[in-house]
Amino acid sequence: MSNSHSSNLPAPFRLKPWFSERVWGKSDLLPWYESTGTNELVGEAWLTGPASIVETGPFSGKTFEEMSGRIGGEFPLLVKILFPNDKLSVQVHPDDVQAQAAGETRGKTECWYVLEAVPGATVSLGLKSGAGAAEVAASVADGTMEELLEQVSVSVGDMIFVDAGTVHAIGPGVVLLETQQTSDVTYRLYDYGRPRELHLEKGIAVIKAKTKAGKVEPRPMDGFVRLIEQEYFTVDRFDVPFGEIKIPATGPACLVSLSGWGTVKSAHGSTGLKPGQAVVLPQGTGDIVIDAPAALSFVRCMAPAS
Repeated sequence: MSNSHSSNLPAPFRLKPWFSERVWGKSDLLPWYESTGTNELVGEAWLTGPASIVETGPFSGKTFEEMSGRIGGEFPLLVKILFPNDKLSVQVHPDDVQAQAAGETRGKTECWYVLEAVPGATVSLGLKSGAGAAEVAASVADGTMEELLEQVSVSVGDMIFVDAGTVHAIGPGVVLLETQQTSDVTYRLYDYGRPRELHLEKGIAVIKAKTKAGKVEPRPMDGFVRLIEQEYFTVDRFDVPFGEIKIPATGPACLVSLSGWGTVKSAHGSTGLKPGQAVVLPQGTGDIVIDAPAALSFVRCMAPAS
């Protein structure tokens, strides 16, 4: 990478979350957000969504989508916090090949990091042994789809991998940090009788009977914990008592504070890190320093360097 390009890089910048209204959402997202700016139920806070607004630096007021030309293209990771107050639909996402065959840019492999969970909380992940397309179609028709799904119990700190082709569903009782490929291709298989469109034919065509979905064991690394490392993303957790830490920023990445405040500094400039918001590190940012005046916990969501 030439110096002329890297000197044009924007400094790390913070995005204002974009709140997505959903029938299964909540009216109150405290303690994460004081206000959502809407009276509707909000199900998702998109931290790196195309409509998220830049909050710091010379490009303040631009949408994240408008920044793509300045950060070397579309940001490859969509990071969200999910706030289900009711069951989400049972759904499945295509992989890259399937999505591209349908005219989409890419598929949707994702992971969920559990931020909050009531005792006994579960997520639905994958089909029970012996269930396939025919069983899925029949269960949708007679309202028994939930009986085909494997239930996985979850508690705070769990990381769940959901690869494309995995039939899945999230219910109330959890708050999840989702890191996924930047894609909104969702095929809804079953929606508990709610009057929303289903995508049965497309969905059944991309279901995989066996997937790699499931809980991922955290791996202690030098100064942080690796929560997951997959083809499309790596998510690491840093817990800083206070003071400065230095971390390399190679591929496109973002930092999201889970608790506490800090300052993110690069050779190009600095910005503040606050809970529930993403600070974007464009590819080529180089080493960054994070300065925490008090205890700070944050995750780093990275895509492979292109």
